[in-house]
Amino acid sequence: MRRLIALLLLITSSAQAQDAAGDFDYYVLSLSWSANWCELEGDARNSPQCDESENFDWVLHGLWPQYDHGYPSFCNTPHRAPSRSQTGDMADIMGTSGLAWHQWRKHGVCTGLSAQDYYALSREAYARVVRPPVFRTIDRDITVPASVIEEAFLKDNPDLSADQITITCKSNYIQEARICMTRDLEFRTCGPDVIRDCRMTNAQFSPMR
Repeated sequence: MRRLIALLLLITSSAQAQDAAGDFDYYVLSLSWSANWCELEGDARNSPQCDESENFDWVLHGLWPQYDHGYPSFCNTPHRAPSRSQTGDMADIMGTSGLAWHQWRKHGVCTGLSAQDYYALSREAYARVVRPPVFRTIDRDITVPASVIEEAFLKDNPDLSADQITITCKSNYIQEARICMTRDLEFRTCGPDVIRDCRMTNAQFSPMR
């Protein structure tokens, strides 16, 4: 029993030591197709992101610190939590201030940055990726191979390669485009636990609202 307790304590302390703020290898920039998220979750929540007047396309889900294998989360940080004003200012690219708050609480705290600097870096990363305008022209529900979504991003971002982006699906819908970046926000190869492309050939894709 003593050996078991000692082993559990060792595992726990190792995990805690691993998730130290500022100790990570690269970032994953996660972009979510807003209309699909609304179909899957947002409408049921009455999210303001899903109001037709908002006109969102690919919104910033988050900028996530990543290890080469796995990722840190909920790290201890000396920095204060963001203000309502700070989270509200991110709603133009994140859809809601609530998402901005959640991303700081889970991921931002592991960057070693202040909330202000984390949000500024997230906005810079978001601006570095061209969101293919072709998706804005879709005017009806369609089914599409997930590979077509990736190809559109590669076409409009010539410096991006196929091993630096992955497309995810959820409940038969295209969910997200996840793009791997260095800590200096240059494109880089994704780790093996990130590069898990959706293989669907008939994924659902809803038009912008």
